[in-house]
Amino acid sequence: MPDSVYVIGAHCTPFQRWPEKGFKELTRDAYLGAVQDAQLADPQAIEAAWFGNCVMHYWGQPMVRGNVSFIPLVREGLFRDRAPVMNVEGACATGTLALAGAYREIQAGEADITVAVGVEKLFDPQNPAGMLPEFGKGADQLDPHEWLDHYKALGERLGQPFSPEPNRSIAMDTYAMQARLHMSLHGTTREQIAAACAKSHTNGSLNPLAQYRFPMTVQQVLDDRMVADPLTRSMCAPLGDGAAAAILCSERYLQGLPARVRERAIRIRAISFSGGKYRADSEPGLSRAAADKAYRTAGLGPQDIDLAEVHDATSFCEIYQSEMLRFCEIGQGGAFAASGASDLDGKVAINASGGLVSKGHPIGATGLSMCSEIVSQLRGEAGPRQVKNARIGMQQNGGGIVGLEEFLCGIAIYEGRT
Repeated sequence: MPDSVYVIGAHCTPFQRWPEKGFKELTRDAYLGAVQDAQLADPQAIEAAWFGNCVMHYWGQPMVRGNVSFIPLVREGLFRDRAPVMNVEGACATGTLALAGAYREIQAGEADITVAVGVEKLFDPQNPAGMLPEFGKGADQLDPHEWLDHYKALGERLGQPFSPEPNRSIAMDTYAMQARLHMSLHGTTREQIAAACAKSHTNGSLNPLAQYRFPMTVQQVLDDRMVADPLTRSMCAPLGDGAAAAILCSERYLQGLPARVRERAIRIRAISFSGGKYRADSEPGLSRAAADKAYRTAGLGPQDIDLAEVHDATSFCEIYQSEMLRFCEIGQGGAFAASGASDLDGKVAINASGGLVSKGHPIGATGLSMCSEIVSQLRGEAGPRQVKNARIGMQQNGGGIVGLEEFLCGIAIYEGRT
């Protein structure tokens, strides 16, 4: 039986534009923040690091990204000499992939304490639009006609041409077409998508780490500038920079730590993944497969989840993922959001952090920022956005583009100490 794995330290930097900070500085901030949160007397106890990043090549570092970012920490004795740094990439699911590497190394008995770090810089002050083409690289670049033709055909069926423009991420165009399909199949409305969006921005106004910190009403969301119909600017995650980290340990290692650390430890009940494909219009997405696997592993069901951080690169995604995670029936995600069921005091609090649309989406750091938020919530340390009596939390983090879904989806389920 694999050893139980716990998060004993988690930290997320503010998500914003950090032109004055590079990858080494952001790595340091997230790593040392997690060390401090874990109350770890000697960070050299950490045996391995898993480093997530997607677009460091844009800034001139195409390989050994984490190894380079950790150089100052090793030099200063803040990270163990000769400890390995493993690099992972899974588009927007990269942070959860790094978390899973750290988790599984402990489960395999290869280490007792590990760290996962995700870092990203998406804002280029010299060329603010320069990063936009990078997002399309999360799709098939060897045979791009396959997915482009898939979306063009969908646009023809829906009577709305698929027409990407260079002034926005192509991911917004693909999400817009997915939203239009959902509206066509289930009667989902712009107002329902706006309800999910307004709720997330209002939650984000309570989060000191969020890139956007202002509440919004449904009407304000609808009145914002259109990006790709039906998605307005408020419904789309912004470009920004940031980093997040989590320190994990085995149960036997946890038992040797001070009581003040044990009391704040959060158990990881499950981490599961699924792969994407060219699915049929009405076929459930890959996050349904990953969630079902995670529920089975954890011995839990959707009725047990108190809060969830879901991958709302656009606010439509929250509508869809609430269905895929079985919080409501397929086709009812819009009504679920509009009813208040996903509010902080609702049936299941979705994106208490503000979600990607408000908190921000530095893609390699996103999954670990979800981890940090859930850990904070399950400890009862989330301040004005605290979900009352939160005990079980879930994160859903998807990455890449293949047809109507992502190439990879990661689900993690956490349990607070009782």
